[in-house]
Amino acid sequence: MSSELVRHLTTDTFADTIGSGGVVLVDFWAPWCSPCRMLGPVIDELAGDYEGKAIICKVNVDEQQELAAQNGVKGVPSIFIYKNGEQVDSHVGAAPKSLFQEKLDKLL
Repeated sequence: MSSELVRHLTTDTFADTIGSGGVVLVDFWAPWCSPCRMLGPVIDELAGDYEGKAIICKVNVDEQQELAAQNGVKGVPSIFIYKNGEQVDSHVGAAPKSLFQEKLDKLL
């Protein structure tokens, strides 16, 4: 549905995306992780719901191990929310869409 709106970040694009201003949600995930796969459609929906309001991103920790380490990811899925380049919220584990909507709405 909205998966084309989700940005897939790498070490080359992470800093510029986070520093672009505004609200950015980043889902650190892995393809082998069941909770990550459960959360995937929620992230896709958020990308559609918040198009033009917030940037919704994913980082595959298997492909971007250095980026995951730099951000202190200890478990997946790990969701970090940034505002104006600064991390302002985080959540580890799968959760309902409403939790992330509440967190994003509070920052917008």
